[in-house]
Amino acid sequence: MLLNYLIVFLISMVPLIELRGAIPYAVGFGLPLVPSYALAIIGNMLPMPFIFFFARKILEWGADKPVIGRLFTYCLEKGHKGGKTLQEKAGRGLFVALMLFVGIPLPGTGAWTGTLAASFLDMDFKSSMIAVFLGVVIAGVIMGVASFLGFSAIGMVMR
Repeated sequence: MLLNYLIVFLISMVPLIELRGAIPYAVGFGLPLVPSYALAIIGNMLPMPFIFFFARKILEWGADKPVIGRLFTYCLEKGHKGGKTLQEKAGRGLFVALMLFVGIPLPGTGAWTGTLAASFLDMDFKSSMIAVFLGVVIAGVIMGVASFLGFSAIGMVMR
């Protein structure tokens, strides 16, 4: 069981998968939801300060390198696009827009992309981390409910 908790924690740290994959994993393996939820949030948030302060610099550095250039350029474009979209839609409500951007569990709208977008928009660290954290909490609730209902429905059909 401890191994499954470790897997939940590690899955939640993976870009694009994040908490949105960790919680369904936990529910699918029958782990208690509350500790799994807490671990997934911690795992999802742990890399965010590093993303905020260093990812943009690393991506800009590697964008013209032969092997990694295409991937880094893609990530830079994704961050710029996410930041631009957030700013256009939000105006003054950038905090709420970032929170909802991270909180609605759609592909490419997680904590990694939201934090990178906040970095590109030069948001202050504290408010961007709070907005991302609240978004992760919202996404976790949505994924927890959806996973529970989905696995319950599958269990009923399999009987």
